[in-house]
Amino acid sequence: MFDLKGKVAVITGASSGLGADAARAYAKAGASVALLARRIEKLEDVAKEIQELGVEVLVVKCDVSNEASVKEAVEAVVAHFGKIDILLNNAGVAVRGDVVNLTEDEWDLAFNTNVKGIYLMSKYVIPEMQKNKYGKVVNIASINAVIGDKADVFVRHSYNASKSAVVGLTMGMATYYGKDNITVNAIGPGLFESEMTEGTLFKSEDFLKMYSAQNPMSRPGKRGELNGPILFLSSEDSSYVNGQFIVVDGGLRYV
Repeated sequence: MFDLKGKVAVITGASSGLGADAARAYAKAGASVALLARRIEKLEDVAKEIQELGVEVLVVKCDVSNEASVKEAVEAVVAHFGKIDILLNNAGVAVRGDVVNLTEDEWDLAFNTNVKGIYLMSKYVIPEMQKNKYGKVVNIASINAVIGDKADVFVRHSYNASKSAVVGLTMGMATYYGKDNITVNAIGPGLFESEMTEGTLFKSEDFLKMYSAQNPMSRPGKRGELNGPILFLSSEDSSYVNGQFIVVDGGLRYV
C-alpha cells in the first residue's frame, strides 16, 4: 500500500509544518522529492532529514504567487529528475479578519497564495504529467472551505473564500484532466498544529478547550494524521478517485 518507489513528488510550502511532514511521508514511501518554498534555509534543514531516509531530494526556492518563479522552479525539477508524478499544492496563508476589517492587500495575499499559487503550479506541472499520461495532483484546501466561524479568534473571511475556490478549482481540473490519466483531489484539514497555527490558536488554552469540546474526537489533529490521506491520493491505491474533497477534521463538520 502507498508504494511510491520510482515516483517524483513536488511539495510546495515544504519548509515547515504539514508540508515538511508530507515530504517526509513521501520519502518514507520511496518517492524522490522536490521541496519548494521561499525560505531556502528551512528547506535545507528538511532536506537533510529526508536524505537520511535514502531517497533523492532537491531544494528549490519558489514563490508560488509569482509566475516567473514557478516556471523556473518547475524547470529545475524536470531538469534534475526528468519528470514529475505528484504535485502537492500545500503552500498557503491564513489572514485573520472579517470583510469589513480586512484590507485589500490582505485579501489579495490570501488569494495570490492559496488560489493563484495552485493555478500557477498546475499550469507548469500538468504539461509534464501529460507527457507521461500520468499524474497525481493533491490540493490542500481547508474545512473552512465549507464552514464558517462565529468567534472573533477564528474569523478569516479571505481564508474561507480562497479555500472554497481551491475546492472549485479542484473539481474543474479533475473533470478536464482525467482523460490524461491525471487525478486531481483536495483535502480539507481541520485544526492541526502547524507554523500557521502554533503561534496563534494553539497559544490560547481557552480556544483549544472550546474547539475540543465541539469536536467529536475531543481534540485537534496531531502531526502526521494528514499523511495517510495525502499518500492515498498520491498513490496508485487511489487510481479511480478523482475530483474528491476529503475532509480530515475529526468529524467537526457534522456537529
